[in-house]
Amino acid sequence: MRDKHLCGWSRQGVQVWGFVALVLMSASPAAGQPTLVDLLRVLNLSAYAPGLGLPHLTGQTVTGETVSVTELRGRVVLVHFWATWCGECRPEMSLFERLHQDFAAQGLTVLGINIRDETPRIQRYAKDLGLTYPLVLDPEGVIAKAYGVIGLPTTFLVGRDGRPVALAVGPRAWGSAEARTLVQALLAEVVAQAR
Repeated sequence: MRDKHLCGWSRQGVQVWGFVALVLMSASPAAGQPTLVDLLRVLNLSAYAPGLGLPHLTGQTVTGETVSVTELRGRVVLVHFWATWCGECRPEMSLFERLHQDFAAQGLTVLGINIRDETPRIQRYAKDLGLTYPLVLDPEGVIAKAYGVIGLPTTFLVGRDGRPVALAVGPRAWGSAEARTLVQALLAEVVAQAR
């Protein structure tokens, strides 16, 4: 009986788990390649615990279109909360525009959620900065409250499968090589199709 079981495990079970471990090791990043956790740490982003979700976000853009994060499933979504009076928001807006330009075709959606500004003011601001990604109106701060926004800028990063990946309160180096690598890593994730 002892030769059939090793400490309560069957030999077949040990072989299966050995195969699983081998697959996991071969799937890990190549030497020198940063992991998702490494990239979050470098950018000083707070990671989300597995199983946590974000509130459903539906809003209207300054151009009158309706946007829903749920409908963006299958895309990487970068949601940032901002206001025209926020001095730290302005430099980030141009960096988000660059990410939008470079990665939208690969599956990145950048959404700017404006808190409490009037549409004409937002439109002038967007024109001055050359912003082309969707700017969602939150005139009463309802979306910001649902997301628990306590300061500006606040940014959420959502994976293709709809899971929240990271959160940043305050400005970050969104124009850095690490930020671009993080976006590319999330874009490379494969999402299982619902049946």
